[in-house]
Amino acid sequence: MNKLDRKSRAQILGMMVEGMSMQSITRMTGVSKNTVAKLLKDAGEACMAYHHEHVRNVPVKRVQCDEIWSFCAMKEKNVPHAIRGTLGFGDVFTWTAIDSDSKMILSYFVGRRGARYANVFMGDVADRVANRVQLTTDGHKAYLVAVERAFGSDIDYAMLVKLYGDSSGNTIERKYSPGECCGSIKGVVCGNPDDDHISTSHVERQNLSMRMGMRRFTRLTNGFSKKIENHEYALAIYFMHYNFVRIHTSLRVSPAMAAGVTDKLWSLDDVVALIEAREAAPKKRGPYKKRAVQSVISN
Repeated sequence: MNKLDRKSRAQILGMMVEGMSMQSITRMTGVSKNTVAKLLKDAGEACMAYHHEHVRNVPVKRVQCDEIWSFCAMKEKNVPHAIRGTLGFGDVFTWTAIDSDSKMILSYFVGRRGARYANVFMGDVADRVANRVQLTTDGHKAYLVAVERAFGSDIDYAMLVKLYGDSSGNTIERKYSPGECCGSIKGVVCGNPDDDHISTSHVERQNLSMRMGMRRFTRLTNGFSKKIENHEYALAIYFMHYNFVRIHTSLRVSPAMAAGVTDKLWSLDDVVALIEAREAAPKKRGPYKKRAVQSVISN
């Protein structure tokens, strides 16, 4: 079986993080779709493993959390009743937590929007920070219990509820434009959060970049994820590139460098090296043995 060299792998990964579809990558590189899909899987698993192991004990002060909607396989209204509520069919939410200062994505989690997924997500956030933090979320009620279970009272936590209205009236533009923010309500839930830093602007702006940068999140398109596994792999690659490879415009370094997680700017070659490190050496084929069923037939 032919194997892509490091340069070709890095090129294809670069196309993925710039939002190109698998079909477009196939047309431009001449590589088969199955090869591109395998690279997506290998790179996704390598990026997941690296993030899980190395993004730990990050010294942060302020964390913002949010969820971004997408769907997998089909729209929620088209999911058969027998599998409704099953992850991978219909609505899929990506939970994200960002460090407001370094702009690093500390944690991300793919799931539904219920309390069970909120508990897992906030537990992961708590495992990755090194000290007491100020946390801001939107008004989603599932956060209340999840934050308490993950942090207890060792947190300064506030909710920011934004109020939206439709200033343009009931027009066709509502399909393509979000509602206008008419105001916001700040509410302290636990501890003593600084009122000046009760905000979800950074995480919402990052989620916008994610929606713009990945075809799977684009609204009104047929480029959505068909399998939940590929959705997760694409996210893992995107966040690895965002945290370690891409220079943040305002910081002039990568978010991982700003957070102190790494001391160098990564390249896509470094991401490919993670894949190569996980690949097992090819095993030697043994001598051919006739299957038992063939022996019975021949006799």
